[in-house]
Amino acid sequence: MIASPLISQQVKKKMTLSDAIVIAQRQSPDALSAKNRFLKSFWEMRTSEATLLPKLSLDATVPRYTRAIEKIVQPDGSEAFRERSLANTSADLSLSKNIALTGGQVYLQSGLQRIDYLNIGDAAGRPPTAWLSTPLVIGYSQNIFGFNTYKWSKKIDPMRYNEAKRKYLEEIEQISINTTNLFFNLLVSQIQKNVAEQNIAYYDTLYKIGLGRFNLGKIGENELLQLELGFLNAQANYETSALELEDRMFKLKSYLRLQDDIPIEPTPPIQEVSFFEIPADKAVELANKNNSQALSFDRRLLEADRQVNIAKTTDRFSANMFAQYGLTQSANSLSEVYHNTQDQQLLVFGIKIPILDWGLAKGRIKVAESDREIVRTSIEQERVDFDQSVFLQVMDFKMQQRRLQIAGKSDTVAWKSYDIARQRYLVDKVSITDLTTSQINSDNSKINYIRSLQNYWINYFQIRKLTMFDFDKNEEISINFDLIR
Repeated sequence: MIASPLISQQVKKKMTLSDAIVIAQRQSPDALSAKNRFLKSFWEMRTSEATLLPKLSLDATVPRYTRAIEKIVQPDGSEAFRERSLANTSADLSLSKNIALTGGQVYLQSGLQRIDYLNIGDAAGRPPTAWLSTPLVIGYSQNIFGFNTYKWSKKIDPMRYNEAKRKYLEEIEQISINTTNLFFNLLVSQIQKNVAEQNIAYYDTLYKIGLGRFNLGKIGENELLQLELGFLNAQANYETSALELEDRMFKLKSYLRLQDDIPIEPTPPIQEVSFFEIPADKAVELANKNNSQALSFDRRLLEADRQVNIAKTTDRFSANMFAQYGLTQSANSLSEVYHNTQDQQLLVFGIKIPILDWGLAKGRIKVAESDREIVRTSIEQERVDFDQSVFLQVMDFKMQQRRLQIAGKSDTVAWKSYDIARQRYLVDKVSITDLTTSQINSDNSKINYIRSLQNYWINYFQIRKLTMFDFDKNEEISINFDLIR
């Protein structure tokens, strides 16, 4: 017998598939990446919403000191160079809001300025301090025929955020799929190692029996050599499976980010398997309702419409309007600067008319419209392909249930066949060739059953990922996104 490696001598930590998935969804690298991608989408959505909320800001200069020789207009209209030394202090408080419906902006402002003349001795009769107040200014600016960024963002950004939510849930289901693959790879290696260990004992016994029969002249040298070869192959298979077990255990623990040195003993999720019916039409309907790819179709169409609108409003006839009304007053003291305020008005209206652009604007529009048609055609085909992929996944799951039952029955039959062949060989009723064939069939059937079990769970999680619905529990898959933030 070959000594087992250290991994078989340590205390092992039993782990079910559900345990592994829970850990992976909480702390695997994919889980952390998915969380940060969702948070990025969340803050992008918050940023988009913030552009339509009132914005309050304070702009202050406390103070600005100037000492220079400048050209100054004199009372008689002439100009002369004079030294100026002053400190200017100002504060402006503004409240503004972008209007999604029109794309314009409305704002309120209030400001106060103070000038302190530091070389007052050079200007007889001038007060040392001057004040200027603008108690209230109301203004509105509008690009009348231009592209309205806020309107399109208000339509598209919530769709993107909804996609991000669905994408996060799908990535969580993908983590279940990745964990399932790693879990079953480890389970297969564990079974292969156990089988190899058993085969060493079986072939050791068979070789000793064969050696006795050879000495009695009951079997030929060729059959004895086959028994010896089987024993050597069992030893080699054990060493290979032990090394592969170490490698696959490392990969699973690395994915789960488990830092301890305790080996994992995977428990086959046989009892958790349940057979249930999945209506294909319902699966397709749920996929179109919940899947991020299906949700992206409408968003992509809307983005194509936006590009056409950009082309139609760029370098075309446009008009800009700016209107402002406010109150103002100046005085030599703060107590007087808010008395008897005077009104001030400003109205600016400008237009831009392209007269000759050699078809540049028209070309942009036609290109954008062609791109939109390309997107529409592509989405129509993608919808058909998406529905078909969901339908085929459901059909494959239904067949997988039958395959799992067949694989389980085959494993039982193959094991019984091998056990009978081994017993019959001990009483010299079958040849070594028949025994070897039976043993290989038994080993393969055991692995095939585990792989069928693996395919069952992968198909199960793939349907969950496509539909965001758990057909086993008959409920939609959802989480509290507030807990992620």
